[in-house]
Amino acid sequence: MKTYKSIQYLGESPLVNMGPIRLRQPIPTTDVENVDPFLLLHHYGPYAISEFNNPFDLGPHPHRGFEPITLLFDGEQLHRDSLGNESIVKAGDVQWTTAGRGIIHAEGPTKEFVKKGGTIEGIQLWLNLPAKYKMITPAYQHVKSDEMPVIKDASKNIQLKIVAGEQKGKFGKIKTQTSVNVFMIEATGKGELEIEIPETHQSCLYLLNGEVHVNDTTTLAKGKTQLAVFNTDGNTIKITTTKESKLIVISGEPIKEKVAQYGPYVMNTQTEILEAMRDFQQGKMGYLY
Repeated sequence: MKTYKSIQYLGESPLVNMGPIRLRQPIPTTDVENVDPFLLLHHYGPYAISEFNNPFDLGPHPHRGFEPITLLFDGEQLHRDSLGNESIVKAGDVQWTTAGRGIIHAEGPTKEFVKKGGTIEGIQLWLNLPAKYKMITPAYQHVKSDEMPVIKDASKNIQLKIVAGEQKGKFGKIKTQTSVNVFMIEATGKGELEIEIPETHQSCLYLLNGEVHVNDTTTLAKGKTQLAVFNTDGNTIKITTTKESKLIVISGEPIKEKVAQYGPYVMNTQTEILEAMRDFQQGKMGYLY
């Protein structure tokens, strides 16, 4: 039986400073600590990149204990990591890093992209790992836009790409450690789509731009309310669009474990955080120059 998930919280997307970058951070805020198992949602851009303006160039940095995920909506980025991976992630692509016991990576616009100029916009998610997986072997997955299964509404004005998880019998190519769904959605006009989400999943919808009506009751619009967090009480999220819009829907089985977090490390205890810092300093997470 189809039932709509009720909305637990509606939020804006406040701007925060991250070094030289100014970006939007709807999760976490003072009102929403996380949407377990998702710990962070950053919306960066759109940035106009050129030889004279390139703030989005993140040099080598470590991670441990979670999965940093990049959903690129516009532009292109070069990914490099201490496992030896090097790939160019283009608009519509996804990079999914399982940090596990430790990885060092760097990302930023390619030299060619900076030279010709262009716009970069994307989403970064931090997906927690349960304690039993925090020290697994690190891994990297890059899925191109045209490799992702697609669901369209009857009008064909709404396109949902399955990054990870399942929707209407189709499955994403990303191998996940836990039960999660990650969907990238773009609308070109008037349309209506019902998205199936397990009742037990924590879930949210984030609007990058445009406007979307949710469950026939609530409107999200860029610059106003952009985040909707749902309760674990239904199995469907209905979206209705009337104009060009971009959004994501994410959901996951909550881990329900204590989280200890410091900078780029997400563990379960402060002792494990100190061990992560020590292991990075001793080169146990590898090297990247």
